[in-house]
Amino acid sequence: MTASDKVKLKPGDTIGILGGGQLGRMLAMAAARLGLRCQVFSPDPDSPAFDVVLNATCAEYADVEALELFANDVDVITYEFENVPAATAMVLAARRPVLPAQKILETTQDRLIEKDFVKRLGIGTADYADVSSAETLQSAIVRIGLPAVIKTRRFGYDGKGQAIIREGDDPILIWEELGTKSAILEAFVPFEREISVIAARSADGHVECYDVTENEHRDHILKYSRVPAAISDDLAAQARAVAEKIALALDYVGVLGVELFVVAGNGGPHVLVNEIAPRVHNSGHWTLDGASISQFEQHIRAIAGWPLGKPVRHGKVTMTNLIGDDILDYEQWLTVPGATVHLYGKGPPRPGRKMGHITEVVPASRK
Repeated sequence: MTASDKVKLKPGDTIGILGGGQLGRMLAMAAARLGLRCQVFSPDPDSPAFDVVLNATCAEYADVEALELFANDVDVITYEFENVPAATAMVLAARRPVLPAQKILETTQDRLIEKDFVKRLGIGTADYADVSSAETLQSAIVRIGLPAVIKTRRFGYDGKGQAIIREGDDPILIWEELGTKSAILEAFVPFEREISVIAARSADGHVECYDVTENEHRDHILKYSRVPAAISDDLAAQARAVAEKIALALDYVGVLGVELFVVAGNGGPHVLVNEIAPRVHNSGHWTLDGASISQFEQHIRAIAGWPLGKPVRHGKVTMTNLIGDDILDYEQWLTVPGATVHLYGKGPPRPGRKMGHITEVVPASRK
């Protein structure tokens, strides 16, 4: 069984979701609206996605017997996070279609492979270099210059596994603190703004892109997403074209997020790709209440072999992440006109933990 096999689910069929966090939770809720069942596989017994599904498997990703039983219970498998172990994906892909495909994980799990892939497509990125030792880091700094950002090639998110190197810093010390033998050094991009495109591609090659989102981070974690982004129509079209080109080149099935920088240039502003997320994306949460079809339903449709929806934005939308203790003030949002509260059902708040989000929609007639 391979991901290229045509999947065509019918209401009552079951989708397997790897990962039990808030993205898995919202995927399962979107599937339920369409009459599809979900079974969640996660090693964490406190996974918030477990709360919204009838069947769940709590086991380690290396538990082959549990994976096989899980695969037997579902019709297609997807995931809510990109760092699915390669061995896990192989075991499952031998039994059921895994969408997006395993080969896509191999590209997007490694920042260097991902950057090389984007570069081969003729799409701009920050200048970068492979770093495998303190010596190669020194050489990379000579070529790239400072300031620069060093990132582990794998398993980094929300600012984890990376550091900025500035003039006067000790690169050797930063390398040792990073604690890896596999990293990438990227030139620091003096961007005007950070944007993202949420795109969906169906198995027949049809692509739908949502309106470009403008993102604001706090302590390397997304805090606000605003739609539409404050960019020209031409630049927005350029960003969507980049996302579509990536989705087509990957032969992607499902929803992906493409993070980009808007940078100044002699011919006017242009975009550079920062990262690709092969899954539903935090910057697409605004679609739950701000668009005619959410990114979560769009993903479910794609992996089920159903037609994609044409996303229509309802107005000007702001998404605010509730991070850590922000969750303690959730009640203040309950009476805000146009605001919708989404709480993830997680345990106690802690710094940097995404506990929920708010979407605020200003209808087009009031913009």
